[in-house]
Amino acid sequence: MTYDVIIIGAGSAGAALAARLSEDPARSVLLLEAGPDYPNVDHLPGLLKYGFSTAPDQPAQRTLGGHPITLASDPHNWQFVAQATSHAVPMIVPRGKVTGGSSAINSSAFYRGIPEDFNAWADLGNNQWRFDEVLPYFRQIETDVDLHDDHHGTEGPIFVHHAQREGWHPAQLAFYNACRAAGFPDCPDHNHPESTGIGSGIHNNHNGMRFSTALGYLNLARHRLNLSIRSNCMVHRLQFDGKRAVGAVVESGGNVFTVSADQIILSAGAIGSPQALMLSGVGPAEHLKSLGIDVVQDLPGVGQNLRDHPKVYVTWRARTSDPIEAGVVRGGVTLRYTAPHSHLRNDMWLNMGAFVPPRVDPLASEHAERRSGSLIEMMLALLLPISAGELVLASADPTVQPVLTYNYLAEPFDRQRLRDGVRLCLSLAQSAELAPLIGDCLEPTDADLASDDALDHWLLREATTFSHIAGTCKMGPASDPMSVVDQYGKVYGIDGLRIVDASIMPDLVRAPINPTVIMMGERMADLIRQGH
Repeated sequence: MTYDVIIIGAGSAGAALAARLSEDPARSVLLLEAGPDYPNVDHLPGLLKYGFSTAPDQPAQRTLGGHPITLASDPHNWQFVAQATSHAVPMIVPRGKVTGGSSAINSSAFYRGIPEDFNAWADLGNNQWRFDEVLPYFRQIETDVDLHDDHHGTEGPIFVHHAQREGWHPAQLAFYNACRAAGFPDCPDHNHPESTGIGSGIHNNHNGMRFSTALGYLNLARHRLNLSIRSNCMVHRLQFDGKRAVGAVVESGGNVFTVSADQIILSAGAIGSPQALMLSGVGPAEHLKSLGIDVVQDLPGVGQNLRDHPKVYVTWRARTSDPIEAGVVRGGVTLRYTAPHSHLRNDMWLNMGAFVPPRVDPLASEHAERRSGSLIEMMLALLLPISAGELVLASADPTVQPVLTYNYLAEPFDRQRLRDGVRLCLSLAQSAELAPLIGDCLEPTDADLASDDALDHWLLREATTFSHIAGTCKMGPASDPMSVVDQYGKVYGIDGLRIVDASIMPDLVRAPINPTVIMMGERMADLIRQGH
């Protein structure tokens, strides 16, 4: 059978695309997913349904090899390993391997980028992605339970909640008050176009359940006879007839077969999509030749422009005798602010976890704990880094993960903004509001703080992923030699092939990227239906 459309990857963009494109009963759609599918929510594993944190009302954690299953070890995570900087140990890069993709394993943060992000995309030659063009699609993806106005949706498939102030834990209220005392404005709505400052967190955790695109989009479309969802299907490579994509080679259950379509859409994510392109002969010609891959189209930008939000943790011992302690306290409030001397609005992110258990390094021997006892940590992230990395193939074997070099903090401007952010964390910890909760600082140490160079060394050693990888198949005009797709997702030099996922973002947005990627699926589905 030849389908009208094959979508490779059922993640944040792919699930939205499949649901929207299959609304036309005359269009046959095949959705392929390398991981499992759970069509009945009652059979959805607890860690996908509720998240990877432990709460009294959640099922007991499972174990694997005697160790608790965490995001890093769960089989629904691709478990990629990457190099953050030349000073750091290898880091785990979480990516979802299940219908819903990373929207099924993420933290449920649901923040939009700011208008400047999308207007910058447009200024690079992508005028279909200006903020005024994408705002209707941000509204279309959501049912905002708390806010109803021109900026928020009321009929979308993803339920969105804002942490209500009356429900903030006292530790979160103390963090909020410390930020206000430091001069940061109150932020009533982080998803308002003009938002900045400290305010309620936003999430798509509905009635205790992470509302992934598998739940929000696919479950509304599964009954359609023209939509076929096939899980546990690993795509090895695309097939071409000359310069036209005509199908894909797929492995499932030990069997290898081909599927054909008039149009192929890669939605395998910022790692999977460039890997699939290069395995298929589309990418930097010399790199492909070095691995014995026949070149179909020389596109030097494939795998380049790797972007992610680097984050670090500033950590203290908690004063655990304080009466407001009540188990693990995360979320509630978030600070988005502009770094000192930065020309980029809202380029920094800060939130606080109180009385949290020690973080575990999943790559350390025997899963050794980094610290013991109850901790308070502030998570600081750089939302618009200048530094970029790259993705290259390690092998022509599709089961071998590509080499991921993030190149965090290579640019002095990035290091300066994170340095200033660390010092802000230390200042907030000394405030009247937080001092009663916070004990000795564990990291960075006094030696790490002795000079800018010492703090830079700590940052380069400790920076890790916020799990927002993007940019590896950059969207842009044909005049940019590093562009991989045009603004309609069409791969340059190849007919019948598009990419729709985080890989085509020309730069990051100043927020966790999941809502933006879902929006891109909605927007691109509409552009396709309009005949682009």
